[in-house]
Amino acid sequence: MSDEVESGVSEGGDDGRADWPVEFRGVTESVVTTLGPNDLWNVAALGLHPPDPGGASNAEEGSTSEDAAAEPPAPVTARTWGNTRTRRNFHRRGGGYVQFVRDPVTFVDAALSISEVEAPVLDAADAWVAVDAERVDAGESGGTRWEEWELYPREAGVERETVPTVNRGFNAVVEATVAASRLGVDAYDQAELRNRLAHFEEVGRNCGDDRVVRALDRLREHVEA
Repeated sequence: MSDEVESGVSEGGDDGRADWPVEFRGVTESVVTTLGPNDLWNVAALGLHPPDPGGASNAEEGSTSEDAAAEPPAPVTARTWGNTRTRRNFHRRGGGYVQFVRDPVTFVDAALSISEVEAPVLDAADAWVAVDAERVDAGESGGTRWEEWELYPREAGVERETVPTVNRGFNAVVEATVAASRLGVDAYDQAELRNRLAHFEEVGRNCGDDRVVRALDRLREHVEA
């Protein structure tokens, strides 16, 4: 039996906001496309942080339950690190398309290479959300400038629904990609990063499918380029 269903698109309500098609628990890894000055969509990895339970969705002292119900939900947030294309395009365009993917090759290429496509929604996306991005904070950590963004969904679509499974190979690809993205950054121990890379590559090649193996091959190509 196929695990695919007909896609559905939800548009924003009277306030122009749509609902996220997923529930957030901890940091959720996603892929984001943002429109560049060359009219191509840059593809990059983006970690999404769940809404702050103490944020806008909580009622202020003395407010009623009706007041609380009228409050908009607290936003999902994300950080851009360094002078990336995502950061620049967020400033230039004010948003992009957040996408949830299960394909490890797509994730590795998004995180470790300059990848551009003609359409904002990737074929690999199980679900996508068109978001407005509002910068709310900035700072520096380990010599790298970061900016924090609140993401407000205005349209969302579900392309496929699946029965969730746990695959150590895909998870190992994500962890290996994180380690690879920190190579050459002085704030991190380089020997430790390479040990982590070797460990997660071994896990991925032992536990993953053909796409995981291809993703790890791609990761090596990006690291050694």
